[in-house]
Amino acid sequence: MVLSATLETPRLRLRRPVMDDAAAIFTAYAQDPEVTRYLVWRPHETVETVREFLRRCAAAWEGGTAFAWAITGREDGRLLGMVEVRKDGHRAELGYVLARPHWGRGFATEAVRAVVEWALSDPNIHRVWAVCDVENLPSARVLEKVGMQREGLLRRWTVLPNRSETPRDCWCYARVK
Repeated sequence: MVLSATLETPRLRLRRPVMDDAAAIFTAYAQDPEVTRYLVWRPHETVETVREFLRRCAAAWEGGTAFAWAITGREDGRLLGMVEVRKDGHRAELGYVLARPHWGRGFATEAVRAVVEWALSDPNIHRVWAVCDVENLPSARVLEKVGMQREGLLRRWTVLPNRSETPRDCWCYARVK
């Protein structure tokens, strides 16, 4: 996998997150219960929690196991969200989050498409996949718009602590080569 610290799209610049992003991440989305409703982590209560996350991102990037990019506006550099791909052999799992003011404007689709293409450009990656809660219709639509196919229902797949302590059903999407 050719490491690209920066990916660019017509409207976005995806760049490796830095510790100085912590306050912007916290303010933009990490503490927002609506944004984190379908995520596997609870809203952050402090900026230090974001810093811990950023330290894990840096370590994973250095270890070659996961690659997170801050989604920023190409013109103004404003932080809009985050997208990450986690390698596992010939597979890469995708996850993303976008601050609420930027929902419904195609930014998630644009960022996710760039990362899916980046991952599939690696000759060793044959599958990029993601899951989303069956009730998270906007996320499902993003995955469909980037060419991922719904493969099936994963029953009782993941706990979303902001929804329920009981594992919830998720749709599995993938794009393969």
